[in-house]
Amino acid sequence: MLRELVTRFSTTIAARRASIRNNYNVPVKVCFAPEKSLVKGRCDEAFLSGETSDVSETGIGFVVSSIRIKEKYLVGQDRLLNVELDLSGQKIRMQVRGMRYERVGVHLSTERYLIGASIVAVNEEDTAAYKHFLNHGNEAARSLSSVVEQA
Repeated sequence: MLRELVTRFSTTIAARRASIRNNYNVPVKVCFAPEKSLVKGRCDEAFLSGETSDVSETGIGFVVSSIRIKEKYLVGQDRLLNVELDLSGQKIRMQVRGMRYERVGVHLSTERYLIGASIVAVNEEDTAAYKHFLNHGNEAARSLSSVVEQA
């Protein structure tokens, strides 16, 4: 009985410490951040396309087809990445740091990589839209696109 109460209590505390992860699949575009820029860079040259697997206030998980762009790995050496989330036409840009990766897919032809990244910075104008998306999910993506079309 006592052990069960302690387990419930510790599980509750652990759940409150971590950011809530939402499983949303949103198109994502990933590229390396320029050395001296803060979030303003766009992914125009070399980039990878993929989709998110989960998002939270402090980090995102996304799946891409390769672990590197040209010769540079996405994870490691404190590399910053620029990420663009495409929420029904509205782009939310953020800068993240790749923390871990895992190979997913059962066959070489379907091999992909799940990247776990912590959010370093989000543009001021994108912060409100991102938080709205976290709270309301896919309906938020549709409503954001209708707001963008009206403006």
